[in-house]
Amino acid sequence: MIREMNIGDYEGMYEMWQITTKRALSESDSKENIQKYLERNKGCSFVAEEKGKIVGTVLAGHDGRRGFIYHMAVHPDYRRRKIAHQMAEKALNALKEQGIYKTHIFCYENNNMGQGFWKDFGFKKRDDIYVFAYRTDGKTD
Repeated sequence: MIREMNIGDYEGMYEMWQITTKRALSESDSKENIQKYLERNKGCSFVAEEKGKIVGTVLAGHDGRRGFIYHMAVHPDYRRRKIAHQMAEKALNALKEQGIYKTHIFCYENNNMGQGFWKDFGFKKRDDIYVFAYRTDGKTD
């Protein structure tokens, strides 16, 4: 079952992210920060749940102009069941209902599975832009 994400899902989501992510989770993924994100982007993020267990997540939101998708993840035991596709559709439809018609996804260069998923879904890779990041807390990651 796919339903809207709420902060009560956090422990199950975080546990699954630890299994599925290819990178270390950061302070941006703290319960407090995820709660703030969900409050600012109501109705855009979803979880897939089976027998009370979180088996998939998609964090989605927008800045008023463009949508952004983060942490699309499906537990390895539940892949190849169209869960990611269904969650992506729900997130994109929620963004569309809020007047957001263009959405970006950040995908690591070495995440071939993720790149393949988004290309198959219809997303186009942009080679004409670069993403630059800047930290205001002095950290260098």
